[in-house]
Amino acid sequence: MQNRRKFLSTISLIAAGSLVSDHLKAGILAKGKKLKVVLIGTGVRGTSFWGKRLMDAYSDILTFDALVDPNAGRLEYARNYISVGKDCGLYHSFEAMIKSHDPDLIIVTTPDSSHHEYVIKALENGIDVLTEKPLTVDEAKCQAILDAEQKYQRKVFVGFNLRWSPYNARIKQMLNDKIIGDIVSVDFSWNLNTSHGASYFRRWHGQMEYSGSLLVHKSTHHFDLLNWWLNSEPEKVFAFGDLEYYGRRQEKKGVNCRNCNEKDTCKFYWDINTSKSSVDLYVKNEHLDGYIRDSCVFRPDIDIYDKMNLNIRYANNVYVNYMLTTYSPWEGWHIAFNGTKGRLEAFMDVPYMDSKNLSQEELHRMEMNQQGSEDSDTRPIITHKLWDSQETLSVPHNRSGHGGGDKLLQDNIFRNIKAEDTLHQTAGTRDGAMSVLIGIAARNSIETGEPVLISSLTDLKPKAQRF
Repeated sequence: MQNRRKFLSTISLIAAGSLVSDHLKAGILAKGKKLKVVLIGTGVRGTSFWGKRLMDAYSDILTFDALVDPNAGRLEYARNYISVGKDCGLYHSFEAMIKSHDPDLIIVTTPDSSHHEYVIKALENGIDVLTEKPLTVDEAKCQAILDAEQKYQRKVFVGFNLRWSPYNARIKQMLNDKIIGDIVSVDFSWNLNTSHGASYFRRWHGQMEYSGSLLVHKSTHHFDLLNWWLNSEPEKVFAFGDLEYYGRRQEKKGVNCRNCNEKDTCKFYWDINTSKSSVDLYVKNEHLDGYIRDSCVFRPDIDIYDKMNLNIRYANNVYVNYMLTTYSPWEGWHIAFNGTKGRLEAFMDVPYMDSKNLSQEELHRMEMNQQGSEDSDTRPIITHKLWDSQETLSVPHNRSGHGGGDKLLQDNIFRNIKAEDTLHQTAGTRDGAMSVLIGIAARNSIETGEPVLISSLTDLKPKAQRF
C-alpha cells in the first residue's frame, strides 16, 4: 500500500498538467492494469458525465471499482446504466467502501454541500480526488479542503469544463496576446431561461443549505472563466440579490408537479413521467430517501436568490460587473472586455445576435448531449481597437457537450492529448477555491449589505497575476 501511494505521489499527477495519463504510461498500462475509479454520488451528473461517458470513451484504460450512494435504488440504476458489471462494488457509505477497495482515483458528484466531506476523506486515505464544481459551498468547508490537501499531500482536481470549450479558449488566447491591450474592466451577463433556470428551483439546488445559492453552484462556472481569462484573482466583492419570482407560496409546501392542482394551467409544469431516465433514477427511488425531483418552483422552502448583481475588484485592479438572471425568455451570455487598446466582445445564444432559430429546450438538450457532435459551425468574437475599424473573428464551435469542452476536459484528464497546458486550463484546488469564494463573498455581501474582502474568508491571499 505505502509503495503504491509513494508511486502515485512521485508522478505528480495534476501538477504535471494531467491527472492520470502519466500514471498510466508509467505504470498501470505497462503492467496490463487499468486505473481503478470510485464514483461517489449517483445522480444524473455522476451516472452520465462521470459514469457512462467514461465507460464509453475510456474503458480501455479505467474501470469502476465501486459506486457509493446512500440510496440503494440509485446504486442499482447506476450499475446498469453505466454498465460497470457485477464486479463493481455497491456501497452506502465511504467507510464501507474503503475497507474493501484501494482506488487510484475518487470522483465526487454528490450534492454540493457534501463535496468537502468526501474530498477530505479521499485525501486522508492517500487518494487523489476529482470533484464536480463547485468545490464546496462556504468558507469554512473551503478552508478545511485547503488544509487537508496541504496536510496529506494529495491532489484535488476540479472539473471546470467551460475552460475547455474551443470558443472560450480562443478568447483566452486573444487576451493573452493583448489584442486589446491590458484589460481594465469587464461587463458579463448570463441569462438562464424558464426551462433550464427553473429546473434549479425544482431540485435541491433551490435551498441554500445544499447549494450555497446559484452564486456558488452555477456562477462558479462563470467566476472561474473570469479568473482564468483575466489571469488574476478576486480581491473584493459587493453584491445585491433577491428572491422575487420563484418560491414564497406557503400553500405549495410539499407540492410537486405530479400532485399539483394547477398543473393544467401552470407555465412551469414539468411532467417527469415523460423522461424514462428521470423516472428510473429518481421517481422509483424517492421512497428510499424522500428526494423529490419535480418539486414545485414556488414552494416556500426555496431560499436562494433568483436575481443577482455583483461588482468585483480584482487584485490587478480590473473591475467586473456581473449579472445572473434565472427567468429570462432566452438562455445565453454576453461579455465585453474593455482594454487600453480597445474592446473585445463575445456572446453565445443571444437570439437577436445569432442566426440560429432553435427552441430553448432544444438548445439546452444539445448542450448537455454527450454522444457526439451536434450543430458544428462558427461563432463570432468581435474586437474594436481604438481609432480603428471593428473586426469579427469566426471561431469553430460545437454546441454539444458544453461547447465541446466536456470531451476535451476528460481527454486531458485521462489521455493527456495536450503536450503542454499552455493556456493553464487544468484546474486545481486554488482555482476551485477562488471561484467559489466570489460566490460566497457575494452571498455574505447580500446578507450584510457590505463589501467583502476575499482574504477575510480563508487563508488564501489573492494574487494579481496567476501565471
